[in-house]
Amino acid sequence: MAAEREAYLAMIQGVINRLAQNSFLLKGWSVLLVSALLAVAASSSEDWILPVAFLPTVAFWGLDGYYLRQERLFRRLYDHARQAGEADVDYSMDTGPFQTEVRWRSVVVSRTLSAFHGTLVAAVLIVTIIAFTQS
Repeated sequence: MAAEREAYLAMIQGVINRLAQNSFLLKGWSVLLVSALLAVAASSSEDWILPVAFLPTVAFWGLDGYYLRQERLFRRLYDHARQAGEADVDYSMDTGPFQTEVRWRSVVVSRTLSAFHGTLVAAVLIVTIIAFTQS
Protein backbone atom coordinates (compact mmCIF):
# COMPACT_ATOMS: atom_id res chain seq x y z
CA MET A 1 0.00 0.00 0.00
CA ALA A 2 2.86 2.41 0.68
CA ALA A 3 4.01 2.22 -2.94
CA GLU A 4 0.49 2.97 -4.16
CA ARG A 5 0.25 6.01 -1.88
CA GLU A 6 3.62 7.27 -3.09
CA ALA A 7 2.50 6.92 -6.70
CA TYR A 8 -0.77 8.71 -5.87
CA LEU A 9 1.08 11.58 -4.17
CA ALA A 10 3.50 11.77 -7.11
CA MET A 11 0.56 11.98 -9.51
CA ILE A 12 -0.97 14.85 -7.52
CA GLN A 13 2.42 16.58 -7.37
CA GLY A 14 2.70 16.24 -11.13
CA VAL A 15 -0.60 18.07 -11.57
CA ILE A 16 0.56 20.79 -9.17
CA ASN A 17 3.78 21.21 -11.15
CA ARG A 18 1.90 21.48 -14.46
CA LEU A 19 -0.46 24.09 -13.02
CA ALA A 20 2.46 26.11 -11.68
CA GLN A 21 4.15 25.90 -15.10
CA ASN A 22 0.96 27.11 -16.79
CA SER A 23 0.79 30.05 -14.41
CA PHE A 24 4.41 30.90 -15.16
CA LEU A 25 3.79 30.75 -18.91
CA LEU A 26 0.69 32.94 -18.58
CA LYS A 27 2.71 35.62 -16.84
CA GLY A 28 5.25 35.56 -19.65
CA TRP A 29 2.59 35.77 -22.34
CA SER A 30 0.85 38.57 -20.47
CA VAL A 31 3.98 40.70 -20.33
CA LEU A 32 4.81 39.92 -23.95
CA LEU A 33 1.36 40.74 -25.30
CA VAL A 34 0.90 43.92 -23.27
CA SER A 35 4.40 45.10 -24.20
CA ALA A 36 3.70 44.42 -27.87
CA LEU A 37 0.42 46.33 -27.75
CA LEU A 38 2.10 49.27 -26.03
CA ALA A 39 4.91 49.22 -28.60
CA VAL A 40 2.43 49.17 -31.47
CA ALA A 41 0.50 52.03 -29.87
CA ALA A 42 3.71 54.04 -29.44
CA SER A 43 4.77 53.56 -33.04
CA SER A 44 1.39 54.44 -34.51
CA SER A 45 -0.92 57.38 -34.10
CA GLU A 46 -3.85 55.14 -33.19
CA ASP A 47 -4.82 55.93 -29.59
CA TRP A 48 -7.53 53.26 -29.51
CA ILE A 49 -4.87 50.54 -29.21
CA LEU A 50 -3.94 51.58 -25.67
CA PRO A 51 -7.26 50.78 -24.00
CA VAL A 52 -7.29 47.47 -25.87
CA ALA A 53 -4.22 46.48 -23.83
CA PHE A 54 -6.47 46.30 -20.77
CA LEU A 55 -8.36 43.34 -22.22
CA PRO A 56 -5.52 40.79 -22.29
CA THR A 57 -4.17 42.13 -19.00
CA VAL A 58 -7.44 41.49 -17.19
CA ALA A 59 -8.05 38.22 -19.05
CA PHE A 60 -4.61 36.85 -18.13
CA TRP A 61 -5.13 37.98 -14.53
CA GLY A 62 -8.36 36.00 -14.33
CA LEU A 63 -6.85 32.96 -16.04
CA ASP A 64 -3.81 33.08 -13.77
CA GLY A 65 -6.21 33.19 -10.82
CA TYR A 66 -7.91 30.07 -12.16
CA TYR A 67 -4.62 28.15 -12.40
CA LEU A 68 -3.48 29.31 -8.96
CA ARG A 69 -6.83 28.25 -7.46
CA GLN A 70 -6.54 24.83 -9.08
CA GLU A 71 -3.00 24.53 -7.76
CA ARG A 72 -4.16 25.37 -4.24
CA LEU A 73 -7.01 22.87 -4.50
CA PHE A 74 -4.60 20.12 -5.50
CA ARG A 75 -2.28 21.12 -2.66
CA ARG A 76 -5.21 20.60 -0.29
CA LEU A 77 -5.86 17.22 -1.89
CA TYR A 78 -2.17 16.35 -1.50
CA ASP A 79 -2.20 17.30 2.18
CA HIS A 80 -5.39 15.34 2.73
CA ALA A 81 -3.93 12.24 1.07
CA ARG A 82 -0.66 12.63 2.95
CA GLN A 83 -2.31 12.94 6.36
CA ALA A 84 -5.09 10.37 5.90
CA GLY A 85 -4.82 6.84 7.18
CA GLU A 86 -4.31 3.95 4.77
CA ALA A 87 -8.00 3.03 4.83
CA ASP A 88 -9.09 6.64 4.20
CA VAL A 89 -7.14 7.21 0.96
CA ASP A 90 -9.50 6.75 -1.98
CA TYR A 91 -6.95 7.62 -4.72
CA SER A 92 -9.33 10.15 -6.25
CA MET A 93 -8.21 13.26 -8.11
CA ASP A 94 -11.46 15.04 -7.24
CA THR A 95 -10.87 18.40 -5.55
CA GLY A 96 -14.60 18.90 -4.97
CA PRO A 97 -14.42 18.54 -1.17
CA PHE A 98 -12.06 21.52 -1.02
CA GLN A 99 -13.96 23.87 -3.36
CA THR A 100 -15.43 25.94 -0.53
CA GLU A 101 -12.04 26.35 1.15
CA VAL A 102 -10.37 28.05 -1.82
CA ARG A 103 -12.37 30.85 -3.45
CA TRP A 104 -11.44 32.15 -6.90
CA ARG A 105 -12.03 35.79 -5.92
CA SER A 106 -9.71 35.58 -2.94
CA VAL A 107 -7.03 33.98 -5.10
CA VAL A 108 -7.34 36.64 -7.83
CA VAL A 109 -6.82 39.46 -5.33
CA SER A 110 -4.03 37.65 -3.47
CA ARG A 111 -0.78 39.52 -2.97
CA THR A 112 1.00 37.33 -5.49
CA LEU A 113 -1.33 38.00 -8.40
CA SER A 114 -2.24 41.56 -7.46
CA ALA A 115 1.40 42.61 -7.35
CA PHE A 116 2.21 41.15 -10.75
CA HIS A 117 -0.95 41.82 -12.73
CA GLY A 118 -1.76 45.02 -10.86
CA THR A 119 1.59 46.40 -11.98
CA LEU A 120 0.73 45.60 -15.60
CA VAL A 121 -2.69 47.25 -15.26
CA ALA A 122 -1.06 50.30 -13.66
CA ALA A 123 1.52 50.51 -16.45
CA VAL A 124 -1.15 50.34 -19.14
CA LEU A 125 -3.23 52.92 -17.27
CA ILE A 126 -0.31 55.33 -16.88
CA VAL A 127 0.71 55.02 -20.52
CA THR A 128 -2.92 55.51 -21.61
CA ILE A 129 -3.34 58.60 -19.45
CA ILE A 130 -0.07 60.08 -20.71
CA ALA A 131 -0.99 59.36 -24.33
CA PHE A 132 -4.46 60.88 -24.07
CA THR A 133 -3.30 64.00 -22.19
CA GLN A 134 -0.64 64.71 -24.82
CA SER A 135 -2.98 64.40 -27.77
